[in-house]
Amino acid sequence: MLKQGILMLSLLVLVASCSNDAPNTEETTTEEMTETSVAGNKEEVKAEMVGYQVGDVVEDFTLKNVDGNMLSMADYPDAKGYVIVFTCNHCPYSIAYEDRLIEMDEKYKALGYPIIAINPNDPEVNEDDSYEKMIARAEEKGFTFPYLMDEGQKVYPKYGATKTPHVYVVNKTEKGNQVAYIGAIDDSKDAESVTEHYLTNALDALIKGEAPNPSFTKAFGCSVKCKKENKNI
Repeated sequence: MLKQGILMLSLLVLVASCSNDAPNTEETTTEEMTETSVAGNKEEVKAEMVGYQVGDVVEDFTLKNVDGNMLSMADYPDAKGYVIVFTCNHCPYSIAYEDRLIEMDEKYKALGYPIIAINPNDPEVNEDDSYEKMIARAEEKGFTFPYLMDEGQKVYPKYGATKTPHVYVVNKTEKGNQVAYIGAIDDSKDAESVTEHYLTNALDALIKGEAPNPSFTKAFGCSVKCKKENKNI
């Protein structure tokens, strides 16, 4: 009975995090503009999370890339891990991080940690996140990493992503693909104002055989867009 109650509470929290409002290209609500207290303590962050947590073994996925091909983590047999980034076309935060992600992918892909970007948004809620516009955006920016469509919004709820961008570093271990870091890329939308490089520090630690510290930070950005009737949430 208690287990069922916890599951129901988790589902309600994820529903609340999923925005179904009309598209707002500015995305300037108080919640989404807040960049303070990005790094939360472990207990606070875990309480907010609904999906995978650090240490969990994740399921693989198969999603359509902007090149028209289906892609899975299994398509990277030589990778040491993966940087899963939930992002989108229209969010000012996602746009602000595109150049940084390209730079990180160019460095860390060669070290065994390729970036895999996933758009979790429902294009019926915001047409700027359509598959066609994803293709155009990837070409315009020259993405060096795959950009996948979470069609039917079946993957992001498993991870518990609530923002774009929202990062999950997955490390290959004897147990399987284990989550090693969850949260923000760094501590500022403005690249010139960054003082804490959470994602790169996490990757550098894994490359050295160490555990990321912190392994949790609070993601900030735009809320994931979905319809009220989405039964996968």
